[in-house]
Amino acid sequence: MSGIQLDRLSKHFGSVAAVDEVTLQIQDGEFFALLGPSGCGKTTTLRMIAGLEKATAGTIKIGDRDVTTLAPRERDIAMVFQDYALYPHMNLLDNIGYPLKVRGIPRAELQQRVTEAAQSLGIDHLLNRRPAQLSGGQQQRAAVARAIVHHAQVFLFDEPLSNLDAKLRVEARGFLKHLQRQVGVTTVYVTHDQAEAMALADHIAIMEQGKVVQMGPPLEVYHRPRTTFVASFLGSPPMNLLRGQLDLAARQVRVNNAAISLEQFRGWDRLVEHAQQNVNVVMGIRPEHLTIAQHEIPQSLTGEVYAIQPLGAESLVIVQIKGEPVSVRLFTDDTPQFSGRVWLAPDLQRVFFYHPDGELIA
Repeated sequence: MSGIQLDRLSKHFGSVAAVDEVTLQIQDGEFFALLGPSGCGKTTTLRMIAGLEKATAGTIKIGDRDVTTLAPRERDIAMVFQDYALYPHMNLLDNIGYPLKVRGIPRAELQQRVTEAAQSLGIDHLLNRRPAQLSGGQQQRAAVARAIVHHAQVFLFDEPLSNLDAKLRVEARGFLKHLQRQVGVTTVYVTHDQAEAMALADHIAIMEQGKVVQMGPPLEVYHRPRTTFVASFLGSPPMNLLRGQLDLAARQVRVNNAAISLEQFRGWDRLVEHAQQNVNVVMGIRPEHLTIAQHEIPQSLTGEVYAIQPLGAESLVIVQIKGEPVSVRLFTDDTPQFSGRVWLAPDLQRVFFYHPDGELIA
């Protein structure tokens, strides 16, 4: 078994808590993503799992072993860095085989294992080349080959696709997911790119200011974000968040002077409970759950078209509502022809309400 368990793991740099009591259970063979903006603590968490940073508090287990105080070489992990960390003076064979060399593996066995790993990644014909003679995608595959060549229990990836262009990034995502399914190795993947996390991971943990604020399967987190931070971070474009006030007597929410009936809203009882303390709320609605029209429609907000962005199979319409941008996603390959004043009606079965402090109400 090579699952990973973090129990109240913390890392302080002076008075700054870079990682603050993170507790995670990563299952054996799982592809797990740590997602969040720069400075949220995700890379520091990964480096503590690797043993490259010493934990201030808490424990790390890989399988049944407590590895909290073990050196990196004793943890049976393989790590792929953002810049791939290939040695420029070595050819690819020696770069990939380096972990085996330092373990004293005989040269003949080393060459055989390197060749097998390189063949599985389609780079066996490049083994005599040096890193400077490779494309970014080839370097990325070389770094992965070096990670898998010594059959580690755990793979750790630190934003390995960030240096690739858009086309290579999409190709590499498919390659990494396929590879991980083939080898079945527990994988922890750090990224700030929510599309990568959604596409690759079995589970994701979203981090903010050193803490895990939500964890679960990607689609579950996407469809039910627990905070406005998660709602605004996961999704491209993210969830629209609009401030409003509850009117319990009329069973409505008022948003930018528009009154939207909540007669059929699934979480009305929780809204009533909240309103006894504070009538202010934040209404969240995904761009794909808004209907747009050039004429007035029931239960709608109104604003002015700011920009239209055709993206091929879909288009985004950006509408300014009292100076606040609201995104609408339309699944059409024709360029929308909206202009001037428009009306936006939210799907009331897909609306969320949050406390002003960001926590989910209903």
